[in-house]
Amino acid sequence: MRTDTVLKVEAIDLLIKTFGVLETERFITSIKSNNFDYTEWHRELWKDKTIDEIHKMAVEFENKKYNNV
Repeated sequence: MRTDTVLKVEAIDLLIKTFGVLETERFITSIKSNNFDYTEWHRELWKDKTIDEIHKMAVEFENKKYNNV
């Protein structure tokens, strides 16, 4: 299992690779400044998806990740 520090560093690296430095900073700032509630956000994020749809999306993401390596 990764330490909290390693997890944070890897997450920031992934955000920067995906969105770039500026958009990553905007994302972090928006979370910090808006009393971001991760649990509520997560609840809303998947509310219209079935477990099968979420699973399919996860499998597709994983396959894409390994095919792009």
